[in-house]
Amino acid sequence: MKRSGWHAPALRGSVASLGMLVVFLTAWQWGPALLHIPTFIVPPLSMVAEEFVRAWSVNHLLMHTGVTAAEVLAGFALGSLLGACVGYLLGMSPTAELALSPYFLALQIAPKVAFAPLFILWMGFTVYPKILVAILIVFFPVMINVLTAIQAVDPDLVNLARAFKATRAQIFWKIEFPTSLPPMFAGLPIGSTLAVVVGELVGGNRALGYLLTFGEGQANTPMVFVSIAMLTVVGSIAYLAVIIAERRVLHYVPARRLFGKV
Repeated sequence: MKRSGWHAPALRGSVASLGMLVVFLTAWQWGPALLHIPTFIVPPLSMVAEEFVRAWSVNHLLMHTGVTAAEVLAGFALGSLLGACVGYLLGMSPTAELALSPYFLALQIAPKVAFAPLFILWMGFTVYPKILVAILIVFFPVMINVLTAIQAVDPDLVNLARAFKATRAQIFWKIEFPTSLPPMFAGLPIGSTLAVVVGELVGGNRALGYLLTFGEGQANTPMVFVSIAMLTVVGSIAYLAVIIAERRVLHYVPARRLFGKV
């Protein structure tokens, strides 16, 4: 699509999005009072902003946000790497796929948060249970997408490469690996956002999930809103980082918008 034809819709979309944000923030500030909603249920925006300032200076909000970001980064990186490796292994070995698929399917069906108490019993209230849950969450979208991509490689293309005496490693790096990159990047944004949301539901004594639970226990609704807002920021940064990496790696395919393709 030509860039000149894209500027006008993009500008209109940006203005509309900004306008919706202003309406939302305005309704958040004055709507609860007009509807007689108690502040302990929906606090106004100004109260949440005051709690943000207090949490930043008193409750070490920046430290907890940094811990959450580190957990997400570690879980996302390890889960993506492990999912890609297993996907390639199963895609290139039908025997391994038949042998291991039932066990991966059972692990996929099991709720990931259900493993959290077990991980906490093993490792205590540390960052490691959250990282393990994040790994499980990211692992399956990446593995399934890579496996599907490897199985969908044109066999005639592989046979042609073999006819030219290509080795197994050359077939993988020249045909199968490039073919798997677009589907793999399609699964990464989903995994990156879910790792933030579900990972922080696991117990711990640090990170934004701790502040979320602490605010809930104290019936401090503004703190809960602050924790949710910071989790949204971390998840948005993770999502955008994946999109930027995709555009750099897959520079030869049309760039995706935040929600879809151009």
